[in-house]
Amino acid sequence: MLNFVLAESALELVPDGLWRRPAVAADARRRGKEPGGILLDRSFHHSAIAGLRDAEKRGRPDLVHAALLSVTGAPLYLEGRMKVWVHTSAGMAVEIAEKTRVPKNYIRFRGLMEEALAGGSAGELVRARPMGIRELVGSMQPDRVFGLSVLGRQGTAEGLAREVASLKAPAVVVGGFPRGHFGETMAVIDELVRIDPRPLEAHVVAARVVYEVEKAEGEFKD
Repeated sequence: MLNFVLAESALELVPDGLWRRPAVAADARRRGKEPGGILLDRSFHHSAIAGLRDAEKRGRPDLVHAALLSVTGAPLYLEGRMKVWVHTSAGMAVEIAEKTRVPKNYIRFRGLMEEALAGGSAGELVRARPMGIRELVGSMQPDRVFGLSVLGRQGTAEGLAREVASLKAPAVVVGGFPRGHFGETMAVIDELVRIDPRPLEAHVVAARVVYEVEKAEGEFKD
């Protein structure tokens, strides 16, 4: 079973310090919701985000959406051989239920995540609760945790996949943010690997690694 974690993800409800900012208030009114019940989104709240800590890593729920579409559409996930988690920059652990198909439409995805992060009922598809990255990864009891970063040792997606496929309960951690590097997540990573000299987007990294793990598992079975 592969544990896949999209870590420090740019997925969060608008923090209370921004509720009165014009861009946030206008967006909330347009949608008929309270400012604290909508996702922080750079597309609409760019001016408000600028003053936040780690601003360059926040407000990109679309990036998280793309990455989740990549992994939850893969055979490895659809066959129940991969668990998927999103750990947010705000310290929330979001569990994607087994074999759940994430909405392809971003507006539906946004609504689902807003409901889950606000503590409401998102059915059995998505469950969110406050949890640190150490606690989340520790609960998986992984035998090894691999992190993907341009700061890691040079490797390839194929080579990493062979290592992952050889283990019983590996975890792969990909950054769910648009730019920058892992912060507190480094504390749970055993080995940092880069599969390309260029910084690739999260959905590209996720898709390449999961595909190669599928291939490598087939080789081990053979």
